[in-house]
Amino acid sequence: MKHLAKEHFVYSMDKDNPPALTVSSGEQIKVDTYDCFENQIRTEDYEMKSMDWEKINPATGPIYVEDAEPGDVLKVRIDDITLGEQGVMLTGPGLGVLGHRMEDFEVKILPLKDGKVVFDEKLSLPLNPMIGVIGVAPEGEGVNCGTPDAHGGNMDTKRIAEGATLYFPVFQKGALLSLGDLHAAMGDGEVSVSGVEIPAEVTLTVETLKTESISYPMLEDGEGAAAIVSKETLDDAVDTAVEMIIDHLHPRLDMSLSELTMLASAAGQVEVSQVVDPLKTARFSIPRYVLEAYDIQLF
Repeated sequence: MKHLAKEHFVYSMDKDNPPALTVSSGEQIKVDTYDCFENQIRTEDYEMKSMDWEKINPATGPIYVEDAEPGDVLKVRIDDITLGEQGVMLTGPGLGVLGHRMEDFEVKILPLKDGKVVFDEKLSLPLNPMIGVIGVAPEGEGVNCGTPDAHGGNMDTKRIAEGATLYFPVFQKGALLSLGDLHAAMGDGEVSVSGVEIPAEVTLTVETLKTESISYPMLEDGEGAAAIVSKETLDDAVDTAVEMIIDHLHPRLDMSLSELTMLASAAGQVEVSQVVDPLKTARFSIPRYVLEAYDIQLF
């Protein structure tokens, strides 16, 4: 198995980034990642004065997939996530939902113990190891790793976890996959602008699909399938995610558009991924039992 060290990282996903590793379709890779602060915050007395969106979320990569071409779909299966020993959170002026009420930056160190995140002496949180930043090189100019878009990036979606499979539109030859910004736990919304940020080691399998193109990332896991969309507003993100999943499922089902829309309204779920990045991210999810009832294969 090939191994990519965390020292090979980028701060933007960009077609001009030289590959750090080249792999074949179907190959499994082990990837080390920094936390979103490049492992610099080790204690709670760390002095933070501002957040630079151009120097946040170092993503290990890019990984060049040999036969990936524009118009393909890159399938990425998350086989394993192994977390570091402690996480960190922060918030401050201008950050997150309550940033307008913050006067100073505050850092919190959260150790991992007995399979949980120790928040304080009264509360330990269940682990939910997940990937905050993962994506491919975008179609046009580079996008910093703090921003999500059609290429993926900083989607901060808690279902991007061990056992999940992601599908990305390929915009550039080789796809140029990068990932980082791991969390030991994070709630939907990531309202303070940070989850429990932590370094990690991720094992994943990449595969190129020569199939119909997609416009935004999709996810499949034990819960079902979802379209993940980032837009300037949550309203636009939700509308696009709903339309995308319905358009993807419609050719695979013997039902009218109206009937499928009613099924989506009865069983589908609008879910918020994050509301604190330069673009907002939402997902629309169809449950596993619906996919199984109609024997639906996403690709």
